[in-house]
Amino acid sequence: MNSSLLSGQVPEHFKEAVVLPLLKKPGLDPSLLSSFRPISNLPFMSKILEKVVAKQLTAALDSHGIFDHFQSGFRRAHSTETALLRVTNDILMQSDAGKCSVLLLLDLTAAFDTVDHYILLDRLKNWVGVSGSALNWFSSYLTGRSFSVVFSKFKSSSAPLTSGVPQGSVLGPLLFILYLLPLQHILSYDMSYHFYADDIQLYVSFKPQDVFKIQTLQKCLDSVKSWMNHNFLQLNEAKTEVLVCAPDSCLPKIIHELGSLASFIKPSVRNLGVTLDPVLSLDSHVGSLVRSCFYHLKNIAKLSPVVSRSEMEMLIHSFISSRLDYCNSIFTCLSKKSLERLQIVQNAAARLLTNSSKFSHINPLLMQLHWLPIHYRVHFKILVLTYRALNDQAPVYIKDLVQPYTPSRSLRSCDQGLLAVKRTRLKTKGDRAFATVAPSLWNSLPLSLRSVDSVFSFKKQLKTYLFKIAFS
Repeated sequence: MNSSLLSGQVPEHFKEAVVLPLLKKPGLDPSLLSSFRPISNLPFMSKILEKVVAKQLTAALDSHGIFDHFQSGFRRAHSTETALLRVTNDILMQSDAGKCSVLLLLDLTAAFDTVDHYILLDRLKNWVGVSGSALNWFSSYLTGRSFSVVFSKFKSSSAPLTSGVPQGSVLGPLLFILYLLPLQHILSYDMSYHFYADDIQLYVSFKPQDVFKIQTLQKCLDSVKSWMNHNFLQLNEAKTEVLVCAPDSCLPKIIHELGSLASFIKPSVRNLGVTLDPVLSLDSHVGSLVRSCFYHLKNIAKLSPVVSRSEMEMLIHSFISSRLDYCNSIFTCLSKKSLERLQIVQNAAARLLTNSSKFSHINPLLMQLHWLPIHYRVHFKILVLTYRALNDQAPVYIKDLVQPYTPSRSLRSCDQGLLAVKRTRLKTKGDRAFATVAPSLWNSLPLSLRSVDSVFSFKKQLKTYLFKIAFS
């Protein structure tokens, strides 16, 4: 490892990949090549070397602030949930201010496979500041690569890999988001954006009388397409979708201003695993989530005679709890009815695990299992994210949403660690956004809990605190 780093050379046999084509999703047509994702199996020692380099490179990128603030893919403390939280919060707050919003979802075709090595090296040199033996190492890493394809009992002959970064490698995702660094300067219009790897979200908000501002979305899209053509990337138009968040009276004008983009308008869009609708009620998402959970619960129930209770609990947490908790920080906009539907799923899982009848009272069962009800699980996630944001353990774009409370004059509340609650125009809608819900929940916590010095202790004490409230 040290010899490779000092000499700036990567051993040749470290650059030989065996590609295993895996179906992207169950049920896709296996006769179509586009249904497969090419995953590269690399030598174990080469992945250790990549891990060493990735750790040093990431530390340098973080210390110099080179990462795009709105790129959430493959970064520590960033996730699909934090990306969705910021986007939905922005749209809800703009809706609360009486504005309309248009969300444009873009996806790239075979993005990892079309990365140009010469352009990538230029990014590392001129955008990141890599030089000397470090730059030579990356040049050696990218050149002279080869691959063969294995399918069933058959294996192809080896072929050179002249472009792209291998999917399944440690450095591949990191190098890809560095490849996209200049794109943030293309998106300098009066609009907002967010990246998650190769998934691009563009959204613009405007007052109903300023519907002409949608034209900036089309101009931005044209600039993105032009930039991608010069960088050997291509948008997948089959996955381009538009979501319009506006009153019905404004729709005709918005559709007219969208022009060619109007053909991509959908009644709901699936964004990073969550189905969004025009009013962001998440009713469609809750419906599909409930159906999926009950499907898995029925399958788990069939295994109950042959597995132990601990194994049953593991299955329920893997297939049910993980789904209920995914992106639940954006569930602040759920109606009472939707929350009750999710609670019914959790109740069914608790009764299955404890082998109780469907008529048994649920509170004693949840207390026995030490499970927080759905409503409080949402609060738990929001408060943990708030704690991380206040202690520099969350993305910058989440930290920007929570501001310490600063009174205009000296008050006893100055040292209470309170957050400023943003004023909203429409109380019923404004309360659904993270920027208004998080400060309200945080300020309701006792001072002893707000001043805990580690996230582990905070989560432990917070769960106990919420548990007492939920079942008091």
